[in-house]
Amino acid sequence: MLKLWAKKEAFVLCEKGATAIEYGLIAAGIAVAISVVVFTVGGQIAALFTSVGNTIATPAP
Repeated sequence: MLKLWAKKEAFVLCEKGATAIEYGLIAAGIAVAISVVVFTVGGQIAALFTSVGNTIATPAP
């Protein structure tokens, strides 16, 4: 019974996969931040690129 208790304690205290989970949470947070920026400013950036494209396509007098 003592062996079983020791194995359970070792399993609970093991932090082997904690770093991977933390990196996953950081990546998810960055993805959410990028999505928020793209959805809030995306239309303005598209209009800016369209304006620049039209200016370049129009020949100078």
